[in-house]
Amino acid sequence: MKALVSCDRNLLWLGDLEKSVTLMPLKYVTQINAKTLPESTPSDFPIKYIDIGSVDSTGKILQMSEFVFENSPSRARRKVIQGDTIVSTVRTYLKAISYVEENNPSLIASTGFAVLSPIGNILNPRYLYYWMRSSFVVDEICARSIGVSYPATNASEIGSISIPVLPLEQQSAIASFLDRKTVAIATLIDKKQRLIELLEEKRNALINQAVTKGLNPNVPMKDSGISGIGEVPEHWRVKIFKRVTSRIEVGIAEAATHAYTLQGVPIVRSGNVKKNYIDFSDILYIEEWFAEKNRSKYLRKGDILTVRTGANAGMTAVVPEELNHAQCFTLLIATLNPQQFPLFYSYYINSSFAQSFFTVEGWGSAQVNLSVPILQTLPIVEPPYKEQEDIVSFIQKSTVMIDKIITKNKETIEKLQEYRQTLITAAVTGKIDVREEVTA
Repeated sequence: MKALVSCDRNLLWLGDLEKSVTLMPLKYVTQINAKTLPESTPSDFPIKYIDIGSVDSTGKILQMSEFVFENSPSRARRKVIQGDTIVSTVRTYLKAISYVEENNPSLIASTGFAVLSPIGNILNPRYLYYWMRSSFVVDEICARSIGVSYPATNASEIGSISIPVLPLEQQSAIASFLDRKTVAIATLIDKKQRLIELLEEKRNALINQAVTKGLNPNVPMKDSGISGIGEVPEHWRVKIFKRVTSRIEVGIAEAATHAYTLQGVPIVRSGNVKKNYIDFSDILYIEEWFAEKNRSKYLRKGDILTVRTGANAGMTAVVPEELNHAQCFTLLIATLNPQQFPLFYSYYINSSFAQSFFTVEGWGSAQVNLSVPILQTLPIVEPPYKEQEDIVSFIQKSTVMIDKIITKNKETIEKLQEYRQTLITAAVTGKIDVREEVTA
């Protein structure tokens, strides 16, 4: 086993290197942050901005914001050109490492990136990119990061990581092999993701139909008076959500970190609320005295919990028996009146109609924020209790196979992503024979 030697320490490489391979710190074979947008830039200079959040964990640049210089973020200063590799130095756990395909003078990256420009007669640009995406380097970048909630490293640390400087022909062969293989994997992943989207659309349409039209297509209908729903069964009542509840309030809204404990009263946070169920994998606990201090906010089995703010605002689930007498943090709590079936209303609030209502009525510019009055005034339909039960039973039976197929495809995507990462690491560390790429 040979060590990769950096400027300041020895790094263990997971593969065996030939003795003839030259190892060089990146700072000697690339230019790092070579060009910066000066403050004297004309105010109307157009910018296509790559932020850390623009790059996903697979290296794909998802979107770019467009500004003119005078309105651009102060972080929009790193000039990038085609062939550069950008490596996030902040929130390094996101693995935001990407290759710049576009040759555009308006392309500007955040100062949160280290921009690596390969020296042409030493490094193949795509080989450099794949090396930076290898598990070895990704793990090393994370290991060099400081901080818990916002881990960060710097360009100097990136520059001291070594790279095997292979003959350019061999670098090109590795890059060509990985280009071909990763494109094939990405195409397969895209097909699986599209299938998941179609299945989710089918699932949502089925649920929307059931909770707004019922199960009997021959029943007499009436106009609900609700835009977006239209006709509903004639015997159903049309109300606002407040009329079927005895309380709607916000859970604990004061800082609770000082009361966290390993054992105590469970506290449900927005991340625990999924569509129609509670995820127990990351439940926290608070001291009993703090829970008692907020005793009016105790959860009861069958309560409806709705995320109040953030990316998942509006997402709703039912409190299960295990969380009876628990607490929640800043979620909307609704206790239903007797003769109401909780899961029916959970499906209803997660329906496209209710979510559209929240989007229109919610406040906030970047993300939707919901309040007690907004949830109280949500227009609803109220079937008889037995019919609510029947609708929930129908939804659960009808979606079980769809859910299985979705889960299977998500597992396949995860395995393909793992395979892609393993393939990249194996190729750049010489564990795959790519000589056929030279003669191809």
